[in-house]
Amino acid sequence: MRKILCIVALSLAACGSAAAQTQSPIRINCGGPAYTDSKGQAWQADFGFNWGNVSSIAAVVAGSADQALFQNARYNPNFSVGMIYAFAVPNGQYHVNLYFAETYGPTQAKGARVFNVKMQGNPVFTNLDVFAEAGANAALLKGADITVANSQISIEFDNVVQTAKVDAIEIIPGGYGPPLTLNFQYPDGTPVAGSLVYSVSSSSLSFQGSQPLLNGRVQCYLLSNPSALGVSAQFQVTLSLKDSAGNILWMMSLGMNPAQVNLSTIQSSVLNVIVQKM
Repeated sequence: MRKILCIVALSLAACGSAAAQTQSPIRINCGGPAYTDSKGQAWQADFGFNWGNVSSIAAVVAGSADQALFQNARYNPNFSVGMIYAFAVPNGQYHVNLYFAETYGPTQAKGARVFNVKMQGNPVFTNLDVFAEAGANAALLKGADITVANSQISIEFDNVVQTAKVDAIEIIPGGYGPPLTLNFQYPDGTPVAGSLVYSVSSSSLSFQGSQPLLNGRVQCYLLSNPSALGVSAQFQVTLSLKDSAGNILWMMSLGMNPAQVNLSTIQSSVLNVIVQKM
């Protein structure tokens, strides 16, 4: 059972097509120059945006060893049109990490800067308030899984209160390891129709997403290197199963430490869960 819990906790990337798995990660230092981070990963100078203004604040940001990723940003000065980053990629599954820090004094208060984020035209983060979630001069990572079917990733930032702002964008192709199949059924054997929702959080990051069930099943790939998503210390994982009416049928929450998990011998895994109808 302990091995299963470890597997579930690290199943954070959806199944990706072979084409998506050949795509290299895309890392953008929004509003800033090219940068090599503390893990030796290369971040490109800002590109891919339709418009927006650049801000630069030499704040000391808590929760990150890479200050340069949070000291420059691109923000949307237009309240009638979204600021969009777009990237050409092969079709498939991707995980998108957005990096934020509220470093501007006048907006270091709850409700002072609020904005929406869409990916592939769909709402992902609604009424996002970075200060309310992380406080002043503190790193916040928000992530989501997306499916690309038109050979392009689109990330849109829309103003609600003040101007939407992003410090860095990281796009990681799905499919990094052995598959995990989660199979959800009712007691009579009927497959559950709905989606599996997950959230991952620690003192320095937060991201969530969901995957629709297909005939009661969802397949994920295990991440043998959780640090690819910024997961390097103790973190909390919550999984919940929602039926097509939005009812929560099953939930599991647990704390994990990646240093205590070894997936090198795992080839594939299946987790079967039987739930009651609401």
